[in-house]
Amino acid sequence: MADMQERKSARRKTPKPLASLFPYLKRYRGLVAAALFALVLSSATTLALPLAVRRIIDHGFEGADGAMINNYFAVLLAIAVVLAIASAMRYYYVMTIGERVVTDLRRDVFAHLTSLSQGFFDTNHSGELTSRLTADTVQIRSAFGSSASVALRNILLCLGGVVMMVYTSPRLAGMALLAIPLIVFPLIAFGRSVRSRSRTTQDTLAASAAFAAETMSASRTIQSFSAETLANGRYNDAVEKAYEGARAAISARAVLTAVAISFVFGSVVAILWYGAHGVLVGTISAGTLSQFVLYAVIAASSLGQLSEVWGELSQAGGAAERLSELLNEISPVEDPLAPLALPAPARGEASFENVAFHYPNGAGRPIFTELSFTVTAGETVAIVGPSGAGKSTVFSLLMRFYDPQAGRITVDGTDIRSVTLEDLRSRLAIVPQDVAIFASSIHDNIAFGKPNATREEVRAAAIAAQADGFITKLHDGYDTVAGERGVTLSGGQRQRIAIARAILRNAPILLLDEATSALDAESETLVQKALDQLIAKRTTIVVAHRLATVLKADRILVMDEGRIIEEGNHQSLIRQGGLYAKLARLQFETGGDDDVVTLAKSI
Repeated sequence: MADMQERKSARRKTPKPLASLFPYLKRYRGLVAAALFALVLSSATTLALPLAVRRIIDHGFEGADGAMINNYFAVLLAIAVVLAIASAMRYYYVMTIGERVVTDLRRDVFAHLTSLSQGFFDTNHSGELTSRLTADTVQIRSAFGSSASVALRNILLCLGGVVMMVYTSPRLAGMALLAIPLIVFPLIAFGRSVRSRSRTTQDTLAASAAFAAETMSASRTIQSFSAETLANGRYNDAVEKAYEGARAAISARAVLTAVAISFVFGSVVAILWYGAHGVLVGTISAGTLSQFVLYAVIAASSLGQLSEVWGELSQAGGAAERLSELLNEISPVEDPLAPLALPAPARGEASFENVAFHYPNGAGRPIFTELSFTVTAGETVAIVGPSGAGKSTVFSLLMRFYDPQAGRITVDGTDIRSVTLEDLRSRLAIVPQDVAIFASSIHDNIAFGKPNATREEVRAAAIAAQADGFITKLHDGYDTVAGERGVTLSGGQRQRIAIARAILRNAPILLLDEATSALDAESETLVQKALDQLIAKRTTIVVAHRLATVLKADRILVMDEGRIIEEGNHQSLIRQGGLYAKLARLQFETGGDDDVVTLAKSI
């Protein structure tokens, strides 16, 4: 996170953050070439108009029959038609490029986010990340669509106007060029201010979006505690800060616009005054002055519009910086450059060898120091211990959500850091305590780990998981759409869907992370039956609070403060008279399911 902040500070000083998006433009050279052609054509036709006006004023009234005027106006009409077609082409191609770039950018940012290690998500709010994918990309789409098109057009018109001003009257052009520094310097200075304030506004909006997402996901808790007023107050504070930031950016843009327009048109008026005196004394023709004034107006108005577009591009620059931070975020957990292949066929062995680990955001507090154990093929090993002992961290390391600081972890004798993440995780299936149910059909939720699974395969997995009974009773059966996070399903139903998902994955190593915790007795019975089906013929590692699975385990590892303090099966641990025996004795003395639950939670 500190590295990310350092890179963020460095990029804030970059004068052209939108340049980081140029690689996306290179993918569509044909569209860019067509847009540039239309842009040049529309600018050229605009710059041709003053030439025709000069000829009309100086020579158009010489013929008594008005034939020359007819010809000139016919040319003007043709120029207008060409300008209309070129402008339409410019709009179409530029807007298409903007949509294409934003689509690619969203896809790349999302793909990169899904590839980052869990350490990144431990320190970043999901709501803020969502805001970057939506609000920031909309800002960039506007920049690449209308703003960039207008900016390029105005740059061409400004440069073309200046060239034609010099061609028309070098003396008047020299006076006009002296005013350019007075216009450009304020534009650059205010543009930096706008970009900085826009960046702050986007950050504040992202924070408010993160809070809103968090609040919506916890709506039942908020209403249960009548905390609506508190939540509303916090969100109001966040959006008010965003408003203040936006107002500051708007104020900077308003001042920028006023300064630029004042200098631009003040210069035009001064030049027009000087030229008018030249016409009176005969040093310049009326047509030439008209042509020069038109070019000056074109150049000045283009420069004035650039002041407004510059502010919009500066806002998009802030958004581009934020997205670049995500794309430049480096995951500490990556595939090796020369990956090895896991042995085939899979045996299902897992081993921890002198593993030391602490979480990246855990201030260096060690979870493990020298953790070592081996799970052989087909063995069921249960891990028990008090909260904070590191039980679930074993799964996080085995699935390589994080890498240990020392030691190594192997699957089938191969260091997991030497194989691809996809290859490693294809050997693992997990049934977590907090099941992730997506807002899609029951079929898609079960087939999440095997998207090409047929309906027959999905139903066979559901039957084995004791889930087919309740699924077929739903109004659309397997096509029923589960609510967000599975809110329409009970805890036991969500667990059985997770078990069906693991059965369908058919991985040789099964990880059960407190899969029966917080379930009532009836649900636990059904889930336990499903687990018995799942465990058969697989290597299984169980993190357990309840003792039903622990009693059946081939081995039980008792962990405390990141160390294995006891090891054995249920009977041998009872005979050792240690922590496990104490907890088991408490269970047998109290008896009853409620007491078992209490005992299990204490483990």
